[in-house]
Amino acid sequence: NKSMFSFSKVRGFAATTLGFIVLGITGIPYCILLLFLLPVRSVRIKLGNYYGHAVGPILIALTGTKMHVKNKERLDPTRPAIYITNHSSNLDPLIAISICPIGGCGISKKQLVYTPFFGLVYLLSGHLLIDRSNRSKAIKSMNRIADIVQKHNLSLWIWPEGTRSRDGRLLPFKKGFVHLALATKLPIVPIITHDGHKRWPARKLDIHPGKLPVEVLSPIDTSAWTLETLDEHLRMVQDICNEALSPEQRLLPVES
Repeated sequence: NKSMFSFSKVRGFAATTLGFIVLGITGIPYCILLLFLLPVRSVRIKLGNYYGHAVGPILIALTGTKMHVKNKERLDPTRPAIYITNHSSNLDPLIAISICPIGGCGISKKQLVYTPFFGLVYLLSGHLLIDRSNRSKAIKSMNRIADIVQKHNLSLWIWPEGTRSRDGRLLPFKKGFVHLALATKLPIVPIITHDGHKRWPARKLDIHPGKLPVEVLSPIDTSAWTLETLDEHLRMVQDICNEALSPEQRLLPVES
C-alpha cells in the first residue's frame, strides 16, 4: 500500500544517510593510511578486506537486513579463487566487502573511477579496473589482471552478469570470468544471494528489512579448461548458479 511504500523510501533514505556518515567517519583515516601504502598493492588490498569486514556488516545492519551465510568455510583466504555472484540488489557491494576473503579484490569497469569518493577509495584500495570499450582493450585488461592476481596470490570477486538485474532474475553471464579462469587456472566459487532484490531492489531507494540468505556453492575446478570450449564452461557455471536460485529468480528461457 501507499503508506508502506512511502515508509520503505524513508527507511532507505535514513539508512543511506547513516551509511554515508559511517563511511565519512571511518573512510578518511582509512584513505590516509592507504596513501602511505601506495607502493604495496597486496597490503592495500588486504587492509581493504579488513576494513570491509568491519564496516560492511554495520552498513547492512543499518538497512534492517539480517544476512546469513551458508557454507562460509568455503570462503577460504588460504586458497585463492574466483568468486562469482548474482547481482540483483543495492546490497550486493555491502555483501561483497563483508564476506570477501582476505586477499580478495574486485574488478570493475574503468568508469567507476569517476564516481565521487567511491572511485578514489576503489583505486587507493588496489582493486582492479577493466576497459570494456572494445574487445582488444578488454583482452589486454584481462591479461594484466591475470598477471597481478598471480604475482600477489590474490582472489577475485566478480559479478558475471555485468549489471544489476532489475527484477531479481539472473541475467546471461558475460565471458570475462571464464577468460580469467583460463589465464589463472583458479577455481571458481559461486556465491548465491537469495531474495536480495526483495530487501533492497536495484536502482531504488526502497528498503524492506528481513532475512538475506547467502549461499556459497562448491568450488569448480578450472585446471583443465580450454579456450576452445569456453562457451561450454560458461554455460555450465551459469546453469549451476541458475539451479541454485528459486524459480522466480532463475534466468528466463530464451525465446526461439
